[in-house]
Amino acid sequence: MVELAGIIILGILAQWVAWKFKMPAILPLILIGLLVGPIAAEFLNADGSKWIEPVWNGERGLFAGDGLFYFVSLAISIILFEGGLTLKMSEIKNVGPVITKLITLGSVVTFLAAGIAAHYIFGLNWRISFLFSALIIVTGPTVITPILRNIPLKKDISAILKWEGILIDPIGALVAVLVFEFISVGAGGEFTKTALIEFGKIVLFGFTFGFTFAHTLNFMINRKWIPHYLLNVFALASVLGVFVLSDAFAHESGLLAVVVMGMVLGNTNSGYLKELLYFKESLSVLLISILFIVLAANINMNELYLVLNWETVMLLAVVIFIIRPLGVFLSSSKSRLSFNEKLFISWVGPRGIVAAGIASLFGTKLALKGVPGAEYITPLVFAVVLTTVLLNATTARFFAKIVGVFLKKSEGILIVGASEFPRLLGQYLQTNGRHVVLIDSNQSNINKAKELGVEAFSTNVYSDTLTDNVELSDIGYLMALTGNSEINKYALNKFQKQFGENGAFRLITAEEMMNPNNNPEQGLFSHINDFVSVSKVAQEHPSIMELPLKGKEHYDELIDKTLSVKESIPLFLKDAKGDLRIISSHNKNANDIKEGFSLVYIGKPLEEEPK
Repeated sequence: MVELAGIIILGILAQWVAWKFKMPAILPLILIGLLVGPIAAEFLNADGSKWIEPVWNGERGLFAGDGLFYFVSLAISIILFEGGLTLKMSEIKNVGPVITKLITLGSVVTFLAAGIAAHYIFGLNWRISFLFSALIIVTGPTVITPILRNIPLKKDISAILKWEGILIDPIGALVAVLVFEFISVGAGGEFTKTALIEFGKIVLFGFTFGFTFAHTLNFMINRKWIPHYLLNVFALASVLGVFVLSDAFAHESGLLAVVVMGMVLGNTNSGYLKELLYFKESLSVLLISILFIVLAANINMNELYLVLNWETVMLLAVVIFIIRPLGVFLSSSKSRLSFNEKLFISWVGPRGIVAAGIASLFGTKLALKGVPGAEYITPLVFAVVLTTVLLNATTARFFAKIVGVFLKKSEGILIVGASEFPRLLGQYLQTNGRHVVLIDSNQSNINKAKELGVEAFSTNVYSDTLTDNVELSDIGYLMALTGNSEINKYALNKFQKQFGENGAFRLITAEEMMNPNNNPEQGLFSHINDFVSVSKVAQEHPSIMELPLKGKEHYDELIDKTLSVKESIPLFLKDAKGDLRIISSHNKNANDIKEGFSLVYIGKPLEEEPK
């Protein structure tokens, strides 16, 4: 009981440490597992026992007999199902040529080159070499997101790395599963006709069960045959049922079935998918926390000693410094990316949870079957995971500065709220060369923003979706423009440090508008305009105009006019270079105005009175 509670406590603690220090959770999880497992047995306990003993076979340990084997299989099946859910076929077509080539051509390059390298450097047989190469195809968003979250990069670079990680997860897992199945049916002998038939059965039952039960589950949910409160747990039970059932018909086909099931469900565009993914987040955090501490603790020092040699260093060097850049440069040839941008993408290729989890599962299975070289799979893949995660987590920011892709100043603007006024504002800012993102929980508002060509997505400010979005790494300004003053204040408190480093602003409240002496530092535009007044002006005069200024006095006259007429609202100052400054309700950034500047405003045209 103490060991089981300790795993959960240490796992969640590792997740907290990862969040606090902005690092991939897999790093502290595996390090804790190694500490309480092989390191404790070798160096800390006189009797050679582990602090956490997840024995695979035997009478002692948390998982007696085949208990750990079954737990890992079921946990990996849930993780792979989630990976399949995130794979949208439409996104593969629309994410751009570079990303499409990275998950296709790049995967082929990694699979072939890493397999050849493992064979000739480590002397592994071809079957084990290509299983190793299949396992290190995947990168994964859970390791890339924490690394990139606080590195200001061009949106294109962040998007490529993010979508490569999301899309390649289930693809790489599928390749690894197929290679493993091919090895399994031929383990212990030659690949005879019978072995090929068994492999065909695995593929047939895996695809058939995954495809059939995905459509069955989708049909049952859409017909309301499952009550809402049972939706998530019913889907979980279905995944486990498909895994076990498929495995019963064709041994080792369960993982393939759940990957296919996830892919099919993920492309149904049903409304319940978002809820399933939310449920998955909490479940995955718990499963991953337990899984990787247990897997790392289950490794023995003799397995680690297998890879503590110069051959491992050479293999890691080839994977990191040759194979990854080769795949990136071939995939990005004839693209708009500069040489330095390609170099940075080549540098950031950490392997993650799927690679480590499946490696431990497959390595143990094949070792039990007596496949030569199988004992190298788990420690080798763990070495790749730890090295790439540690290397990228510690050097990505520095390397971005060296190659010149680090944005010295984040000029992007995040607007909370997507009603008519924010949409007009976002469209104007985007036309003037600023990266603008609108967020709103109202899908209708988001759709209208997209129709204007403005980047927008539906989210709730109370969720952590924004903080995980690496494509917002170039955001430096935050503007809260919703009709709810509490949401505006909450958005600034929560996101100011990450998205408002250059300025965080909100609309003033009705109470603040009635009391000019209570003018907040974060107030926007003027101290007499709240959400109601700006919305009214936007409805009556839905266009943003620019008026050339003659100097500071001319600007002051126009500002006074907006305060008296109340049908025009000052928004920005535009200097001679075209750079925009946000006008705050305090109006403190308007001291150096000279000829060549322009006042950007919305509302009734401001006509200068004759002097």
